[in-house]
Amino acid sequence: QVSLVESGGGLVQAGESLRLACTSSGRSFSTYVVGWFRQTPGKQRQFVAAINWNARVANYVDSVKGRFTISRDNANNTLYLQMNSLKVEDTAVYYCAQHSYPFGTITRRSIDYGSWGQGTQVTVSA
Repeated sequence: QVSLVESGGGLVQAGESLRLACTSSGRSFSTYVVGWFRQTPGKQRQFVAAINWNARVANYVDSVKGRFTISRDNANNTLYLQMNSLKVEDTAVYYCAQHSYPFGTITRRSIDYGSWGQGTQVTVSA
């Protein structure tokens, strides 16, 4: 079982930046699509961004395009999400996730991701 641990969440004002990190305990991290989802109370978990195993392809939800950048460091089993120009509506618990199978293509469905972190809270104030 892979363990994913997020860090970097916090409280910021609108317009500021945060960088989330997610470290994996898995030995095959570099072979999996990994991504970020977010969730607010009473709502379903929402896809934010994902990156393929060799970092050549990334995919973003429209609401974060141009503001968020996903990246990965396979040598250190770490996934990142750089979040710039944060908005109040970005407030959520952010989860990192790993696809269930190696060398897959990027998908946006949470059911395709078999391993999840515990989440980190991001709060953006007006």
